[in-house]
Amino acid sequence: MNTEDYWDVAADHFDDEPDHGLRDPRVRAAWAARLLAWLPDAPSDVLDLGCGTGTVALLAAGQGHRVTAVDRAPRMLARAREKLAGSGARVLAGDAVEPPVGDGEFDAVLVRHVLWALPDPAKALRRWAGLLRRGGRLVLVEGRWGEADPVGISADTLAELAAPLGGQVRIEQLAHDPALWGREVHDERYAAVVRPAPPSRHAEIVDVHLILRRGGDILLGRRAGTGYGDGLLNAPSGHVEAGEDVRAAMIREAYEEIGVTLDPAEVRVALVMQHRAPGGDTRVGWFFEARHAPGTGGEPENREPHKCSQLGWFPLDPLPDDMIAYCRAGIDAYRAGQCFLLHLHEAGDPIAYDPGGPDRAVPLSWSRT
Repeated sequence: MNTEDYWDVAADHFDDEPDHGLRDPRVRAAWAARLLAWLPDAPSDVLDLGCGTGTVALLAAGQGHRVTAVDRAPRMLARAREKLAGSGARVLAGDAVEPPVGDGEFDAVLVRHVLWALPDPAKALRRWAGLLRRGGRLVLVEGRWGEADPVGISADTLAELAAPLGGQVRIEQLAHDPALWGREVHDERYAAVVRPAPPSRHAEIVDVHLILRRGGDILLGRRAGTGYGDGLLNAPSGHVEAGEDVRAAMIREAYEEIGVTLDPAEVRVALVMQHRAPGGDTRVGWFFEARHAPGTGGEPENREPHKCSQLGWFPLDPLPDDMIAYCRAGIDAYRAGQCFLLHLHEAGDPIAYDPGGPDRAVPLSWSRT
């Protein structure tokens, strides 16, 4: 018998257990009091996964929450729909690990006696955390049932599984309160309230690239001794330092690398690109254009020979092929008159430009309004 069939068969008698059906007013009141402590203030959006016959979902709805209840067993769902009729709750058919809801939609995800039975509880916790809004919480009611040969998941194990989510994990032992179970119990029963750490803000390296033009040529340098793209041509470039704006960074890098003093008024933005390396790291590149005229700003010279083995003028059209793909994509886009670009490598792509390889450049449309 598969899991779904098992719970379908169990549906007819599921509510006979005092803590399932909550038919005893004292048991129902005990669970209602716990929910008030575990869930955010009402009204909040609460997702009950593996809702069974919907008893706990009904309690939450009665406390003013907007409840979505999910279960995969048809007969459990039928009873939940009947029980929750008129409560305003949504009842959906679906798997607890991959419920038919969107990410970031809920203030709380409530899961009772489900995690222990899943083949990959750590995966489930990660998925459930993704369903939460910033500041949301998981409310997990679990235990190790039985004294001679217990089944389930211990509180210590659950805390270890939840630790990678960051944030806070609070364990509340429940076995000592017979009102919750309708009788005395002597095994391990508890609730874990997990508040995952909010996702870190997206942060990327910002670098700058100089398209220095002299007539129909541009200045390129051949990298050497850097460990990245050595032997390939690249435009003068570098990282923006803390507290520095992108134009100031370009002017600084041009002087440090090639000894050219750029007039800020003559440095123009050519292109902005988000780039993803083959290893997955991302960065934003600002490409600037400047014109070089003899006697203005100094003649370019290789001021970093430990990083550059050759500095020279190369035709803009056609560009040489032996270039770093990132730089080549930016200059190709500049030649095409594009202003914003995604250049997203896939795993296994070469760092070097490959004329016969896949084109990873995606121009972005923009509005002048």
